[in-house]
Amino acid sequence: MLNTIPLSDRSLSGLKKGEWLAQLAEIAETSGKFQTLGRSHCATRIDVPAAEADEETLLLVTFETVQGIQLHSDIGQPLGWDMVRLRGWAHLCLISDGDTWFRDPQVYALFDRLTDEGYFESFDRIVFYGAGPCGYAAAAFSVAAPGSAVLAVQPQATLDPRVTEWDHRFTHMRRTSFTDRYGYAPDMLDAADRAFVVYDPAEDLDAMHAALFTRPNVTKLRLRHMGDALQGVLIEMDILESLLDDVADDTLTALRFAMLARARREHRSYLRNLLGHLDANNRPYLATLLCRNVVARMNAPRIRRRLHGLEKAAAEGEFTPPPSRNGNGALNSF
Repeated sequence: MLNTIPLSDRSLSGLKKGEWLAQLAEIAETSGKFQTLGRSHCATRIDVPAAEADEETLLLVTFETVQGIQLHSDIGQPLGWDMVRLRGWAHLCLISDGDTWFRDPQVYALFDRLTDEGYFESFDRIVFYGAGPCGYAAAAFSVAAPGSAVLAVQPQATLDPRVTEWDHRFTHMRRTSFTDRYGYAPDMLDAADRAFVVYDPAEDLDAMHAALFTRPNVTKLRLRHMGDALQGVLIEMDILESLLDDVADDTLTALRFAMLARARREHRSYLRNLLGHLDANNRPYLATLLCRNVVARMNAPRIRRRLHGLEKAAAEGEFTPPPSRNGNGALNSF
């Protein structure tokens, strides 16, 4: 039975930062705590009523940014709060103003204090989640709760230039220390029971970071041709909540992930990216199969126009097209 948590669904969307923080703190403090952590970070903690003796307790720890919350939430609230309402989970949310990778002594001090207080030991199951720089933080700070599970979406392993000098995206962070406490994220995962790293192997720099996470307790989950903003894609495909559920229940496997990822067959950006990949590699036969499959299932004007172009090229003898079929029998595996 789910615990009832009186967490307001008041919209905070579009508020200026100061007002947003004030209202966020007000909501959080009705069901838990709010704490500022210097100029760039804050934390909210949503507690749940005491569980019955036979009930398991679960804590979700998310790392999010002010900007990401406003972008991905219709009501401008942390995505973890949705899981609080839907599942009755306790929730600890670390929020940064911009991408900071949470490299701040005040953030370290918060985790030190929670560890000293035995906060993490009061839960039966703990899940850490984050994406990008927040995915780095989810992996790095999971060491504070040994035995936890981690879901990190396209995380960086470190930005220490001695290790990742090949990553030119974040050169402004190269003077920030990634060698002190909670530093090298892959090593911090050694205490986790299991971890999952989601990335697009076609994104070279993300794939190189993912390679650094190779560990016996880490499963790498690939979303090819989905781009460099995977958290938004997972939300658009409506599978992020299912992934968190599966991580919490210890039911996430590569096969289960592949089943969930079939939702990409309805995701227009993925279909365009896949078609672009086929075109770039001069694969008109496969491109034709893809276009036929898509236009038979959905209204996709751009892909329909591409199909007409392919059919014209085939009629002019530029390539041999696949045989026509009735219905949508063309290549259902995309």
